[in-house]
Amino acid sequence: MKLHELSPPRGAKRDKKRIGRGPGSGHGKTSARGHKGQKARSGGGPAPGFEGGQMPLQRRLPKRGFTNMFRKVYTVVNIKDLKIFEPNSTVDVEALKEAGLVKKLRDGVKLLGEGELSHPLVVKVHKVSDSARRKVEAAGGKIELL
Repeated sequence: MKLHELSPPRGAKRDKKRIGRGPGSGHGKTSARGHKGQKARSGGGPAPGFEGGQMPLQRRLPKRGFTNMFRKVYTVVNIKDLKIFEPNSTVDVEALKEAGLVKKLRDGVKLLGEGELSHPLVVKVHKVSDSARRKVEAAGGKIELL
């Protein structure tokens, strides 16, 4: 059997229902919508989430928590990602963008301590974790906060 010889089983494919094409089609006049009522109107039908007058699920469930409008979201860079930079070079936000480590700068860049650093670097970021600070300084580098 070849790919061009495949066909769906008999009865699997049906013609589209052509509504509103006259009385001979069997779907003329009311176009298979019945007579009057909400579902017969254009754009008719209940709104999404409407449960026939029963209290909808989104109103039955309790509200939880709140959204902090002052929350800061930092783009994360790990120590292991910094090995691509030359020893004693300055690693700032622009250098991280050029290297492809930061794609979208939100409220700043935070350096985290996952991985190891073998050569000294001057890192200029907005925030840094304690473990990342220790690892950069242990490798002979320096951290500068923006």
